[in-house]
Amino acid sequence: NADDIRVALLMTNTTADTEEDTALMNAFTTIDECDATGYARVALTGEAVTADNTNDRAEFDADDASFTGLSGDATRDIQGVLVYKHVTNDTDSIPICFVDFSADVTKFATQIDIPWNAEGILQLT
Repeated sequence: NADDIRVALLMTNTTADTEEDTALMNAFTTIDECDATGYARVALTGEAVTADNTNDRAEFDADDASFTGLSGDATRDIQGVLVYKHVTNDTDSIPICFVDFSADVTKFATQIDIPWNAEGILQLT
């Protein structure tokens, strides 16, 4: 049974970028999830973990993610995405990592594409 890994767009008031030890999605002080009309969390596809023996680590990667159909009416700019293991709802879903964008995405965006790093979303040693 494969894990259901998803991503959520988080706006600039999120505390997910500073609360690294949060165990469950609902435990963040302020998740500040995107509130644009048409927004929905996205399930990752093509998830894979590969060994990078040269760098002595494992790399977690997936197909690039896209948030389409946004109406461009979010309250604040988008700071990044929270990657998490979806279980049933936020009371039992587990945060994996927060990915901060190199620059905030404007709140007026109608589509946000996430091209993951060439070496994967997450590297573990």
